[in-house]
Amino acid sequence: MKYFVWLLRIGLFVVLLGFAVKNNGMVTLRFFLDAAWTLPLVVVLLIFFAAGALAGLSVALGTFLRQRREIARLKKAIDAGPGLP
Repeated sequence: MKYFVWLLRIGLFVVLLGFAVKNNGMVTLRFFLDAAWTLPLVVVLLIFFAAGALAGLSVALGTFLRQRREIARLKKAIDAGPGLP
């Protein structure tokens, strides 16, 4: 199973590397006040992917912390409850 996972990782890396090599054309991002950046397409995609992942993780963090507090509260209630003889 370990080898299969490593083969999947290597395959995904090769596919993404090929995608990056094929999409190296320049893209101009235009902002307000006539500001513009010229970057390779793969860099723009990486920036927006990272921004989306960061936004998703920040949204999930609240739920994770709330569940963690609830689990701690329930464990404390179990420890404080009456035990069986």
